[in-house]
Amino acid sequence: MGRLKLATVWFGGCAGCHMSFLDLDEFLIEVAGQIDLVYSPIVDCKEYPEGVDVALLEGAICNEDNLELLHKIRARTKVLVSFGDCAVTGNVPAIRNQLGPDNTTNVLQCAYIDNAQENRRLPTHDGIVPALLARVVPVHEVVPVEHYLPGCPPPADRIKAVLTQILAGKPPHLEGAQLKFG
Repeated sequence: MGRLKLATVWFGGCAGCHMSFLDLDEFLIEVAGQIDLVYSPIVDCKEYPEGVDVALLEGAICNEDNLELLHKIRARTKVLVSFGDCAVTGNVPAIRNQLGPDNTTNVLQCAYIDNAQENRRLPTHDGIVPALLARVVPVHEVVPVEHYLPGCPPPADRIKAVLTQILAGKPPHLEGAQLKFG
């Protein structure tokens, strides 16, 4: 089969899933011999590549930049894994949905004016803050997802089980609190 082209992506969230990924410790060295990490916040790659085999997607879809990148990822990737509770359910980033159907003004007001200690004003230049979506959504509400890896964050042993199964050419099998080989 050759080396697996793996991507990891960080949308709206805390990066806890990537921290848990790094908790794989020595297993990362073993995995490094079997994959090409082609896109990730832990590598210097600016453009999402073509022909990705598997992408682990952390975080909820919160803004136009997330939305645009997610569509590009879906078009260029064989298998998507919603990686962590924010990607699976919206989790903490989706709390802002409680502020109403179009909460973008409320969120920006709260962040840049109400709770700012200095320079209380909304950003006005294009490109400073990506346009927020009216609602924060989990990944599968935007594009089809093949697998879900829940947890906040998913523990390293669960990530290892998923990667081991994928590297063995098997679809991940979730059962109970842990992943098991099916």
